[in-house]
Amino acid sequence: MLLIIWALVLVAAAVEYIRRTYTLFTRQGVKQIAPVPLLGDMTPLLLRKEHFTKHMERIYNENSGERFVGRYEFTKPTLFLRDIELLKKITVKDFEHFLDHKTFIDEHTDTMFGRSLFSLKGQEWKDMRSTLSPAFTSSKMKLMMPFMVEVGEQMIQALKKKITDSGVGYVDIDCKDLTTRYANDVIASCAFGLKVDSITEENNQFYAMGKTASTFTFKQNLVFFAYSVIPKIIQMLNITFVSDETKNFFTDLVTSTMKDRVARHIIRPDMINILMEVKKGKISHEENSTKDIDAGFATVEESAVGLKEVNRVWSDDDLVAQAFLFFIAGFETVSSAMSFLLHEIAVNPDVQERLYQEIKDNKANNGGKFDYNSIQQLKYMDMVVSETLRLWPPAVILDRLCIKDYNMGKPNNKADKDFICRKGQSLVIPVWALHRDPQYFPNPDKFDPERFSDENKHNIKPFTYLPFGLGPRNCIGSRFALIEVKVMMYLLLEHLEVSPCEKTCIPAVLDKSTFSMMMHGGHWIRLKVRQ
Repeated sequence: MLLIIWALVLVAAAVEYIRRTYTLFTRQGVKQIAPVPLLGDMTPLLLRKEHFTKHMERIYNENSGERFVGRYEFTKPTLFLRDIELLKKITVKDFEHFLDHKTFIDEHTDTMFGRSLFSLKGQEWKDMRSTLSPAFTSSKMKLMMPFMVEVGEQMIQALKKKITDSGVGYVDIDCKDLTTRYANDVIASCAFGLKVDSITEENNQFYAMGKTASTFTFKQNLVFFAYSVIPKIIQMLNITFVSDETKNFFTDLVTSTMKDRVARHIIRPDMINILMEVKKGKISHEENSTKDIDAGFATVEESAVGLKEVNRVWSDDDLVAQAFLFFIAGFETVSSAMSFLLHEIAVNPDVQERLYQEIKDNKANNGGKFDYNSIQQLKYMDMVVSETLRLWPPAVILDRLCIKDYNMGKPNNKADKDFICRKGQSLVIPVWALHRDPQYFPNPDKFDPERFSDENKHNIKPFTYLPFGLGPRNCIGSRFALIEVKVMMYLLLEHLEVSPCEKTCIPAVLDKSTFSMMMHGGHWIRLKVRQ
């Protein structure tokens, strides 16, 4: 009898816990997405009924009268923001209340992710941002661009050979694979000083390790889920997100390269050299850094946080973590943007032809020279890249973590009281949904580079276009990413024609079986040499 009573008490306690967990927002007058116990609003994603992008877009569209709504990622309450004036306050004006990203990897358990710029918190993040900021100025990009061009030319030669060897005058390829290999080789050169040809040597070690590090296996998905639901237990069990093999590879690569360069007095303007300067405390901001040249419309500027001088000693683990983050960001997000860009060029031949003519004219006007200055003259290319990043943003959402209680005002016009966002509350900014809101971008599903022409781009409302984030915690590598994309497009369209093939996904539909931005059936296009 006593056992039954205890069982009933435990059941009652569990029911009360679930009730209180999933009524956090409604008890405070905030509309929330109806949750499923333990799963929150993640059920459609887990059952693969809709892609994550459409899930976010649906929540956004179904709550048009709200400034923000509540949702639950499994058992974690999350605020979903809709109001762009509130976005401005949270990410810029009152940034100090929302300084951090939410924690999903413990820095002591997994230093590769946990000690990276993305994961660092508070003053440590500010110091690391200031430390790394000088590495991503336009002057540094000018020095790195020749490495990108070298990789791009290597890619073109390999593709031309494949086309010749095909015997039919063209090749059909999954361009996500192509852009991933190009991005891999760019990072190998610009970050680590390695010469790699991943298109010819398909299974080289650097590419294989990168693929392993950036691919979410079932185990990693399970770890991610567990961190969301039972983070303390996962930390106690010392379970890591990055495998020991991957960690050892990147640690050995960074530290051995540094030692080799010191021993041989090698100076090369790449990420390893920057990390070496950071370690010696010799890197500093340029006097004209506040007047940095944009790499395109989508470029995000460094804030005052990143322009402060810092005198701090960083460990080898910290430096390896930054190199690893740089690799992952370039390997996956940049390659994703490039693959969607190639798709749009393939299915929009008028856009491709105008781009090709601009490239021809640019080459003629600059005497065949292709460098950081000449790439700034490619206005239509920047329009095309900007529109691709609107339609297919690499980051579907942004997140922030409240670190000091904050009054967010009323959730809607009918509410009678303000909502106080408490310390520890996480927030989501729905980039994909904002980019496809017809209120801000008419006919949003249409690929239309003219939105970003000199005549039209002033119509884009601030804080509605966020391909590289916003505020002091925006993407530090936006210049690098934009130049990398433009170098590939310049060289590829100069030499090759891009068109759809039988396997091209028209219209574009995302694969529901993955959280990644992957087209159903792959990103297939046809390439042939220009005559």
